[in-house]
Amino acid sequence: MRLELIAATTFGLEAVTKREIQDLGYEILATEDGKVIFEGDERAVVKANLWLRTADRIQIRLAEFMATESEELFQMIKGIPWEEWIPLDGKFIVDCATHKSKLNSVPKTQAVSEKAVVERLKETYPVERFEKTGALFKIKVTVLKDRVTVTLDTTGASLHKRGYRKLNNDAPIKETLASAMILLSFWKNDRILVDPCCGSGTIPIEAAMIGKNIAPGINREFSAEAWPAIEENLWVEERKAAREAVRKNEVLRIYGSDIDSESIKIAKVNAKEAGVENDIRFAVCDIAKVTTSKEYGVMVTNPPYGVRIGDERGIKGVYSAYEKFFTDNPTWSLFVITSDKDFEKKVMKREADRRRKLYNGRLEVCYYQFHGEKRRNRDE
Repeated sequence: MRLELIAATTFGLEAVTKREIQDLGYEILATEDGKVIFEGDERAVVKANLWLRTADRIQIRLAEFMATESEELFQMIKGIPWEEWIPLDGKFIVDCATHKSKLNSVPKTQAVSEKAVVERLKETYPVERFEKTGALFKIKVTVLKDRVTVTLDTTGASLHKRGYRKLNNDAPIKETLASAMILLSFWKNDRILVDPCCGSGTIPIEAAMIGKNIAPGINREFSAEAWPAIEENLWVEERKAAREAVRKNEVLRIYGSDIDSESIKIAKVNAKEAGVENDIRFAVCDIAKVTTSKEYGVMVTNPPYGVRIGDERGIKGVYSAYEKFFTDNPTWSLFVITSDKDFEKKVMKREADRRRKLYNGRLEVCYYQFHGEKRRNRDE
């Protein structure tokens, strides 16, 4: 079955998610703010959920049309073959959003949309009332400037919930954003990666999963797994393929440290849950004491920046440590997110080689990329 799929993503990560989808072998149809639309089939639903590291969820786009009146909306949604997706006991939930449209009442739009789904299903199932005791089908009806998009969510809990983060410290970075930071950096398996403010270990863990080629969704469940329309054997086959794709013998040099001993305890637990406890060296260490004799390493980090955690005096100490480390190690590269708009001037004393506006949760941040000296040859 040909499907139009949407990989919903955090604003600013569209290009990274697009590359991931292309690496899976699927054709991109369009890229918009917060979403990448691509073509696939039922297996694509499975693979995208299992493998995409930077997307938040995978949706099936069932219809897109213009509507300015409730009757138009009703008829168009009723025209969607819901019976091909939702079984008799399906637990279908309709969620609506509307912006700059004549259909401006969310409760009314939601009621009309749900009624349309019910009336369509009644043509297939001879019942007056749906019990909704089975698998979950989350329908999203979005109305933007009178254009209606109807999607069906295949993911369930957001894809950033890999399942390994059993414990958290203050203000943990989302796994999807941590992965994007790694994928946008210079880091490859033959380089050292360091996060000196690793907190609960998300950045080092995501790096290790990338380095070992561990599918981020391999140990979790998805809404679409319980759908009759997607054969169970597809999930079995793709999970088996994902396990076989793991590079078990890959040797990685990944280091995570933090001044807080409790955070390091949490990081070790999370790394074990992710299956990468032997690929990361965690240590309790003040960032000011982080040193190295190696060249051409990569530091990827989410330091405290006072908005969510950290105090002014502590942040100044962190900044001073960064400045000293990169003065002493000019071949190293720094990849850092922060909401501090003066980070370049305060810390590196130069403009970043690249910048990218991102969001850490709802907080706007900038992803600064400071490139170190280029390698003299490939053997170094």
